[in-house]
Amino acid sequence: MKTSRLGFNYFKSKLLIRLWSANMLLVIIGIAFLWTVQILLFEPNYINTTKESLLETVQETATSLEDMAVDPTGLPDEPLLFLSKTIVGTLFLIDDSGEILSAYNNGQKLNIDGLKNEYNWLLSHAPTVLNGESLSTVEDFEKSSAILIGVPMTLFQRPAALLLSNTITQIEALQRLNRQQLFLFTIILTIFASTISFFLAQHFIRPIKTIKEAIVRLTKGELYSVPKLNRGDELGTLSESVADLSTELQRVDVLRKEVIANVSHELRSPLALITGYGEMVRDVSGSDERLRKEHMDLIISEAHRMSAMVDDIMDFSIMQAGYTQLKSEVWNTYEVVSSVVAYARGIANQYDITVDFEADSTNGNALFDRIKMEQVLRNLINNGINHTPKNERLLIKLTNTAAGTKVAVINPGKDIPPEQLELIWERYQRVQHQAGHKEGTGIGLAIVKTILTSHAFDYGAESKNGVTCFWFVVPRLENP
Repeated sequence: MKTSRLGFNYFKSKLLIRLWSANMLLVIIGIAFLWTVQILLFEPNYINTTKESLLETVQETATSLEDMAVDPTGLPDEPLLFLSKTIVGTLFLIDDSGEILSAYNNGQKLNIDGLKNEYNWLLSHAPTVLNGESLSTVEDFEKSSAILIGVPMTLFQRPAALLLSNTITQIEALQRLNRQQLFLFTIILTIFASTISFFLAQHFIRPIKTIKEAIVRLTKGELYSVPKLNRGDELGTLSESVADLSTELQRVDVLRKEVIANVSHELRSPLALITGYGEMVRDVSGSDERLRKEHMDLIISEAHRMSAMVDDIMDFSIMQAGYTQLKSEVWNTYEVVSSVVAYARGIANQYDITVDFEADSTNGNALFDRIKMEQVLRNLINNGINHTPKNERLLIKLTNTAAGTKVAVINPGKDIPPEQLELIWERYQRVQHQAGHKEGTGIGLAIVKTILTSHAFDYGAESKNGVTCFWFVVPRLENP
């Protein structure tokens, strides 16, 4: 028991770890996806959006400047000052010869002397812009990066270029902030997901534990142990399967007990007789042909009875355990009964008994298992023949009633006491067998009861005034 408990705890711990690991793997995949989207999609998108916005703003400023610059003796400062202050960047206006006409930084106008060398990295793009191509790019430096915007324009009817440089320090700061927040979110999500995963794993393990314990009890012989889980998911289906297994094991156990009980109860007597008469033939009557034949006939008779008994025991045990499935089809009751009458007459002739057959009608279709119903008739007829005195008549009678076709096997003979009429349907009850032509197995009427009960047919027995009647009613089909 201790070893089993340790094994189950190990199984539980291992399963818990697996479920937790599976959930955490999903969390890790989700976090990796968030980081990938942030780095490969969102951050580049910030820069691209900024470049497009700056390019659009510079183009609007260039158009405004072209409209305002109508006097060749001077350039308006307002649009350029406003733009440099708005974007917090550096702005250059270049003429077609590459000379700096005006320079601005963060809303302040710069002295253009000496700016060429300091901003050569920006002015180097002027020829491209003067050729009529717009510029929108990001250039990396040792310690920072900057967005470069260049817009071609016409100034005093001559080509000019408006160049803008805007460091992306703010964007990078925003990106760093976003990454810090995402990192913090990752830690919180991991802790939260780990906790939730643990409790979810416990939640899923609980029904599995219940099913496992039920299976362990089943393996120990507690065949009525079932998980009793009322769930609509796969675990509920598994629980139902274990319950079905419990039912099947119970049926197998019933069959086992029935076979053991029946065999141990019924085979002792014939085996003792066979053994006793075999020893008698060996020790006493071996040289006396008449006695030897008499004793050998008894041995053969008991062997035949034991064979019939084994057949009845197996049939009864299988039916009691519920392993026999009825194969019900539409049959004519008269035809089925009349086919068994021929068998009855062959058996009855051995004891100088006449078998009569009477029927109200040859019609009457019904739904039943023909093989099982023939077994019922044979058992009732054998019982009737066994208790009918020699030179008497056994009657098999079909009568149409409101409930259906009543099948009766009627034999003369010693009455069955009224208090015994209910007991005769139980196994090993031989109320009349002591006066019969041969000793029965004591199971024939129990088999009859089991088959008729499985068909839900009414049945019974009556015995008075020297006449015994065993009967059952087969319901007719109204529209066969």
